[in-house]
Amino acid sequence: MKPVTLCHDYPYAPERVWQLATDYGALAQVMEGVVSFKGLPDGRVYTGQNISVMVSLFGKLPAQPYSMEVLDCDDTNMVLRSSEKGAGVKSWRHTLRVVETEIECQLIDRIEIDAGLLTPVFRQWANYLYKARHKPRLRLLQSGAF
Repeated sequence: MKPVTLCHDYPYAPERVWQLATDYGALAQVMEGVVSFKGLPDGRVYTGQNISVMVSLFGKLPAQPYSMEVLDCDDTNMVLRSSEKGAGVKSWRHTLRVVETEIECQLIDRIEIDAGLLTPVFRQWANYLYKARHKPRLRLLQSGAF
């Protein structure tokens, strides 16, 4: 199964982008209008964390249960790995990595999805979802919130 991989460049220090990318409050903000969450915890992601939330696409569709287990949240190497499922997805394995580059840093999302016959549809959704996070993240970084 071919993973979905997206790379976004940020003209900000890698540590700032990492802090933003691993903050639940920031996730709610960058997903506003695309996905709404009920039950999202406060604070940052941490290794071993298990969360169960209700998600609603575009804030319009009926909320669906969704769960995430944080397999690894490595602040030193700026790598987050999670195993997720729900809302029609059997398995959604996400690796987020922030790496230093010549222009400051790059955030790389790699997602492996198993949704049975609907996997191609969910791959397209993942492409849209992770692209949609880029501009709001830039706005939060520019505002100095992170």
